[in-house]
Amino acid sequence: MINKIKSLLKHKYFKFGFAAVIFILWVIWIGNYWLLLGFPIIFDFYITQKVNWTFWKKRGQKKTVLIEWIDAIVFAVVAATLIRMFFIEAYTIPTSSMEKSLLVDDYLFVSKVSYGPKLPNTPISFPFVHHTLPLSKTAKSFIEWPRWPYKRIAGFGDIQRNDVVVFNFPEGDTVVLQDQNSSYYTLARVYGRENLRKNYDIIYRPVDKRENYIKRCVGLPGDTIFIEHGQLYVNGQKQVEIGKKQYSYQIKTDGSAINPVRFEQLGISKDDQGYSSTGGFYQIPLTDEALVKIRAMSNVVAVVKDENVDTLTMWKLIFPHNPSYAWTEDNYGPLWIPKKGTTVELNMNNLPIYERIIDVYENNDLAIANGQILINGQVVNSYTFKMDYYFMMGDNRHRSADSRFWGFVPEDHVVGEASFVWLSLDKDKSFPRNIRWNRMFRGIH
Repeated sequence: MINKIKSLLKHKYFKFGFAAVIFILWVIWIGNYWLLLGFPIIFDFYITQKVNWTFWKKRGQKKTVLIEWIDAIVFAVVAATLIRMFFIEAYTIPTSSMEKSLLVDDYLFVSKVSYGPKLPNTPISFPFVHHTLPLSKTAKSFIEWPRWPYKRIAGFGDIQRNDVVVFNFPEGDTVVLQDQNSSYYTLARVYGRENLRKNYDIIYRPVDKRENYIKRCVGLPGDTIFIEHGQLYVNGQKQVEIGKKQYSYQIKTDGSAINPVRFEQLGISKDDQGYSSTGGFYQIPLTDEALVKIRAMSNVVAVVKDENVDTLTMWKLIFPHNPSYAWTEDNYGPLWIPKKGTTVELNMNNLPIYERIIDVYENNDLAIANGQILINGQVVNSYTFKMDYYFMMGDNRHRSADSRFWGFVPEDHVVGEASFVWLSLDKDKSFPRNIRWNRMFRGIH
């Protein structure tokens, strides 16, 4: 019986049937039935064998060690590429913007199927890298043509409020090569576009090749968000307590330094231990739990929460980047988040909020002439959104470049949901003490 099963599994028609079923289900999932034109390739590969698809080896040739290695590498590259594209992708936390929910050098998996994988805009690219070729800082890892339009296939559900989401940086379409960590648009507001283009190299990237960011989705399409003294309100209600938010605090001691061991016990990294020996001042991001313990220290005299009140100059940094909106990261809004199919009145007062959506994300020709708003050459006083948008914030509220600074995240920029941490390393310690064992295979909330 076992031999019969083994014989069946090795039979070419069984292999063909299994591959054909998987292929057809995949085509149905993708929703592009033109792909069925590839069915004859599968039939030939398993049944007729007219074409040698494994061109690196001759048919009937005895496998050498080199051929076996080539077979294994080709299979691994194809399998890993499909898994990375449609199911799950590895990601590393590079900054402290999500502390203490996620830590620097947390290695996690991002689920593409949670919200449905989106097909790549640039399908031809070097495997396993994002936008730049290995050993290079400037060479593109992708070919601009062909360019596919946005399409997201079916997933398990939609983004829920307070999900931790990975997405392509909305302002990452234009990049200053010499300063890729900064937003081109922020640099342009500060230094001027002409100055940037004259003195630096400017490049453009399609949506799927923009930098990956990770934040918490605090606002869904149709929500209204408002921040008062650092406290976020969603639709008039305080944000649900989830994750481990932290804010920056000014800490004054009696002149003596706080024992570094206490900082280590509180999980405060060396980079966050901003200290001025003059007067015994610290500026440190703290969770509510750490705040209580800091205040209880015998040499701590005062603890004051930071709050940005600079409404005169912050408009250059804070979305929607208009002096009429005197907002800061601590006092922001109210701001309504656009929802697909919803129509809003459009005027010169609210245009700064929606102009990037209309002009860039939804590919319209937006212009202003004689005090009137023109979209695709037509005078308008309203606009209907074509996509859903989201508002993202980091849990490290004073050290996060998020939607407060660059605005909404369009649905076509969403990559997936952060699922779980599989490895976490502490850069302040040496191996093996640098492994954070308590974070291994830990779900993300």
